[in-house]
Amino acid sequence: MSGHHDLAAVSLRVREHVIRMASGGGCFIGASLSCTDLLVHLYHRVLRLSPATLTDPDRDYLFLSKGHDVPALYGTLAELGYLPAERLRRHLDPGDHLYWHPNRAIPGVEFHSGSLGHLLSVATGVAVDIKLRGGPGRVFVVLGDGELDEGSVWEAALVASGRGLDNLVAIVDRNGFQANIETEALVPLEPLADKLAAFGFAVRTVDGHSFAALDAAFATLPLAPGRPAAVIARTVRGRGIPSLEARADRWFMRLSAADVEALLAELHGGPRAVLAAEGLVVR
Repeated sequence: MSGHHDLAAVSLRVREHVIRMASGGGCFIGASLSCTDLLVHLYHRVLRLSPATLTDPDRDYLFLSKGHDVPALYGTLAELGYLPAERLRRHLDPGDHLYWHPNRAIPGVEFHSGSLGHLLSVATGVAVDIKLRGGPGRVFVVLGDGELDEGSVWEAALVASGRGLDNLVAIVDRNGFQANIETEALVPLEPLADKLAAFGFAVRTVDGHSFAALDAAFATLPLAPGRPAAVIARTVRGRGIPSLEARADRWFMRLSAADVEALLAELHGGPRAVLAAEGLVVR
């Protein structure tokens, strides 16, 4: 099992991959950087899953419901040998499947996502199947906080609670932003822990960038027998690059080669990058 120092090194490499994937056609860089530590921790410390067990019906499952964050997933899978790291250079290449959202043609991707709000329902169905088979597998689904505006999320939560799916873990990447606006300024979510608890979930709130805190949060599963779990991971959009952190306008970026090099240098402790790429704002 990897130590915290090792995980930090892996997260650094995954962030490098994300930055490089923001060149060319660009990627959703801010939210990908916010969930990098979560994905690295889950794949290294929690999931009973490996490239050799991708078709094992008793494996654990991870669904990335906030599919626009897939560069962080691609990078994590590459670091673990699910696909060659060199393949990440083909991000958005029409001849490959490394696109803006997860595609099952990529080893390790369990289900397509992109239209938000769907994968908690898919994960709930898989968790029901596991219960019916009497299998040992657990199902983890990573959701965006802005994604929680979707009614289908709460419909799935009702079913998961009603079926007593204690093999299901919903993880909210609580970076506080939805596209280029703060969640609490658009459709307020707080008190989020109370809402999830009212829907029958056992809830924990954790620092999503602390591997020690994440260890503690996932140390004992299920969190409560007979109840699905929800882990609210408080994160920072653009984590690891101070000039991008908590920026409303830096959720999606198309970087030049010079921008990439400037951000990689900042990631490794260099000066704050001055970028040619403009921030993207939609209304």
